Amino acid sequence: MNPFKGRHFQRDIILWAVRWYCKYGISYRELQEMLAERGVNVDHSTIYRWVQRYAPEMEKRL
Repeated sequence: MNPFKGRHFQRDIILWAVRWYCKYGISYRELQEMLAERGVNVDHSTIYRWVQRYAPEMEKRL
C-alpha cells in the first residue's frame, strides 16, 4: 500500500521536509519558510504531522 496515497502534497516534498528535519534538526517553522521560498506553501503543523507519520518508517529503512 502506498503511504502517500491521498496526500495533498507530492511524495518528494513530504520526504524532503522529513529528511531535512531529521538530519539537520531544523525547526518546523524554518522548514515552512524554506518550502515557501521554493513556492510550496505548507503550515508548520502539517510538517509536524509528516514527521510523526513518516520519520519512524524512514529510520527503519536506513
